[in-house]
Amino acid sequence: MPEDFDRASAPAARRRPQPGTVAGLVLCVLLAAIATALGTLAPVVGAPVIGVLAGVLVAAATRGQRRDVWAPGLRLASTWGLQIAVVLLGAQLSLGEVADAGAQSLPVLLGTLAACLVGAALIGRALRVESDLRTLIGVGTAICGASAIAAITPVLRPKAGTVAYAMSTIFAFNVAAVLIFPTLGHLLGMSPEAFGVFAGTAVNDTSSVVAAATAFGDGAAHTAIVVKLTRTLAIIPVCLALTYLVARREARARTAQGEANGPAELRRRPLYRLVPWFLVGFVLVTAVNTLGWIPGGVQSTLGGLSSFLITTALVAIGLSTDLPGLRRAGARPLLLGALLWAVVAGTSLGLQALTGTL
Repeated sequence: MPEDFDRASAPAARRRPQPGTVAGLVLCVLLAAIATALGTLAPVVGAPVIGVLAGVLVAAATRGQRRDVWAPGLRLASTWGLQIAVVLLGAQLSLGEVADAGAQSLPVLLGTLAACLVGAALIGRALRVESDLRTLIGVGTAICGASAIAAITPVLRPKAGTVAYAMSTIFAFNVAAVLIFPTLGHLLGMSPEAFGVFAGTAVNDTSSVVAAATAFGDGAAHTAIVVKLTRTLAIIPVCLALTYLVARREARARTAQGEANGPAELRRRPLYRLVPWFLVGFVLVTAVNTLGWIPGGVQSTLGGLSSFLITTALVAIGLSTDLPGLRRAGARPLLLGALLWAVVAGTSLGLQALTGTL
């Protein structure tokens, strides 16, 4: 009888939340709320960066002693939280805005994206920066900072410390861009529209794009925001490509271990199995918003919720960070971020000069 009872109760036990799930989630939400409040006071820094730094500081203060207890909640926040946040990002985009951005910004958008991703691969390899870290820094710099990192993290599944280092690197050059780019734009005699394209393609995080364009003045912010939102759509092909590459890498690893047929098995998998569900949700929400079915007030609410979920997930990543691992990474990833920042800024200005829009 006791054995029968144990077998009957086992599924119910498995359905119960793991110990620490609630504690981990509550801690993440609390720190995210504090980070969000501080982010409104320091928009150049932004809540996501404050969140990941808060998580790292708490992890350092506790020396990781509570990490195992919080782990189930941290995993939930950093996976489902990020994925739902990416879906909700679509409420801030519409294909009409993308069309309005027009041919003026499209060559610059595509050119900076290509230059940054190629640069991340080549320069990162030359600097011997670990593969996942250079991918995170490259995609974050090329597309939209924290949002892009949030989108590819569930696909890439890097170590928590890798994400924290990438976020810190991108944040440093966001601040530099806000301080330097407006003065550079005036020195170059750029029009508000030209500076809007420059800020929208060469600055990473949305809050930093707005801050840089507002500092330039003369109405550059509207163009910058539209270009920045258009740039966010690059998440779709980049996520799809990374999903395929990660699946291929895993298939090769199984082949080496004699567990599967490797790339041949990958080719037999249906295409839909390679598409992350949250990317499909992102496209659907964008399409619904394009049709005008999401009221302005709801757009704002969903955008705020997306930002809060990203901050919560980054808090969880910060709490999971292996600080000794960050120290071992050294200064090379930061150098990679600096070089990619220069590549994106130079490519943006160069392509605007070539197309006569500077």
